[in-house]
Amino acid sequence: MNRTIPLILAVALFMENMDSTVIATSLPAIAIDIHTSPIALKLALTAYLVSLAIFIPISGWMADRFGAKNIFRAAIAVFIAGSVACALSGSLPAFVVSRFLQGIGGAMMTPVGRLVLVRATPKSDLVAAMSWLTVPALVGPLVGPPIGGFITTYFTWHWIFLINVPIGLIGIWLATRFLPETEATETPPLDFIGFVLSGLAASGVVFGLSVVSLPYLPPATGFITVAVGLLSGALYLMHARRARNPLLALELFRNQVFRSSVLGGSLFRIGIGAVPFLLPLMFQIGFGLTPFQSGMITFVSAIGAIGMKFVTALIFRVVGFRRVLIVGSLVAAASIAIYGLFTPETPYALMLAILLVGGFIRSMFFTGVNALSYAEVSAEDTSKATPITAVFQQLSIALGVALAGGVLEVSTSIHGGPLTLGDFHTAFFIVAAESEAANSAVCVPRPFAMAPGARALRNVHWTFRSA
Repeated sequence: MNRTIPLILAVALFMENMDSTVIATSLPAIAIDIHTSPIALKLALTAYLVSLAIFIPISGWMADRFGAKNIFRAAIAVFIAGSVACALSGSLPAFVVSRFLQGIGGAMMTPVGRLVLVRATPKSDLVAAMSWLTVPALVGPLVGPPIGGFITTYFTWHWIFLINVPIGLIGIWLATRFLPETEATETPPLDFIGFVLSGLAASGVVFGLSVVSLPYLPPATGFITVAVGLLSGALYLMHARRARNPLLALELFRNQVFRSSVLGGSLFRIGIGAVPFLLPLMFQIGFGLTPFQSGMITFVSAIGAIGMKFVTALIFRVVGFRRVLIVGSLVAAASIAIYGLFTPETPYALMLAILLVGGFIRSMFFTGVNALSYAEVSAEDTSKATPITAVFQQLSIALGVALAGGVLEVSTSIHGGPLTLGDFHTAFFIVAAESEAANSAVCVPRPFAMAPGARALRNVHWTFRSA
């Protein structure tokens, strides 16, 4: 297999995955420098995730319309521009806008990179090529927190964005030099109305919930923004029923297995999405650790997630798919609650072990949920299911950050002081409760009691055995 193509694509994906993890470790330092609070910087995290949710659905259309290679290089350039803008930002609004610009590039890099790889690789080599491509997705979260913490502690936070410039320029040169040319193809017209309505729905709900408790804005601003988002979502539902090629094919939700896995997984991701935001802040503000010390602790969760990839198939095959999902969701929610018991006196070895197990369990749960999403989706509908699952994943993580930040803001307003360790403990307990409530609401056993769920179970088992 020609490893050149997947490795070139992996350069861009590594840059994106690492960037999304280093920023969480650097939030307190960034907040001090741009004269805002670490909680307010949740807007920057949600801006990036919302941007992904808005632009991922049109990435495939853009690649077909203008050529996958061209869009891939343009996406890297946009990501570089957003990175430079982040480094130069001197205020919260500028930083939020810069992160949104970064998200536009990130939304195009990952799906278009996979498309380039699929079109340029023989079917017999596709599995091996995908393995090389997925390496950065695993390595990025692993090295991101330590690198971000080291740069922030011993240099300045601006460099966590500026290092993307040389990496991105090298990626553009390599793509120009080695990637095969891809011709533009005939595409159906873009569902522009659906794109606008879905974008307003995603951004309105997430940003509205994020700003409703900010002390800098009146609560009415957040409520109005949420209302606009909900109205846009309702209008999109009406539009999707009439459109010939809707941006998001919502008719897939008629399948109970697909609906349960996407909605249930998204509800649970709300709790999981809060963890990368809360942990670094608690370690730095509540424990008094440096960003580097914080990063050297939080990266252990990524080790657990990577380790799970090697034993997932065996666990599902031996224990049973339904049982793993039910028990895994319970244990994952409990692991989040345990984070709320951490104190500066807790032995670091114990914290590292808990974080390792937590990453392990969460990775197992989401592997099963992701597989279940496609268990009863036909081959011709896979391209429709992929953007829907991606959008719901990004939005749920963004809502998790908004929930965590909102809890911290309410907690500090109650006692009328700065952030304390108790505020973080409260946030972890509430986030864990939301995750457990999501598990109860989804009722994982019910889909499996019906014929479609039974077929999904057999299909997923077969997928793991084949792998």
